[in-house]
Amino acid sequence: MRARATGAYAKGRDTPWLDASAGRVMRPYTASGGRTRPGVALDLLSLVTATGKRPRTPLGAEHTLALRLCAGAAAVTVAEVAGQLRLPAVVVKVLLADLMEHGAVMAQAPRFPAVGGDAYAAADHDLLRAVLDGLHKRL
Repeated sequence: MRARATGAYAKGRDTPWLDASAGRVMRPYTASGGRTRPGVALDLLSLVTATGKRPRTPLGAEHTLALRLCAGAAAVTVAEVAGQLRLPAVVVKVLLADLMEHGAVMAQAPRFPAVGGDAYAAADHDLLRAVLDGLHKRL
C-alpha cells in the first residue's frame, strides 16, 4: 500500500505525512526534533494566544499547525492544541515553547482560586452545589 502524502514534506503544504489507513507516518517526537523538555514551563491548562508576529526562521509543519490553532481562537489550552494535533502533550509543549521564543505566541499560566474567603472559591462552591443538585434530580 502506498502512503498518501498530504503535507509539507510532499507538496510544500504544512501538514504532516499521512496515510489513509495508518494515520501519521512519522514518529511524534520527530516534530520536536527529539526534544522532550520545553524551554518554557507550560501547564496543560496554560492559555495560549497568537501574537500576530510571524517567526523569522522557517519552522516545521507542526509548528505552523499549532500557530494556526492558536490564531483561530481567542485562547486555547495546551491540552486542546495537543488534542487537535494528535501529538503527546510534551511534544506540543516543546512546539509552543519554540513559538514563544520566536514571539509568535504568548502563554498565560492557569489561575487557580485560593482556598479560604476568596470570591472565586465562593463562586466555585456555588457552581459545585448547583451541579450536585442537578445530579440528584436526575437520579
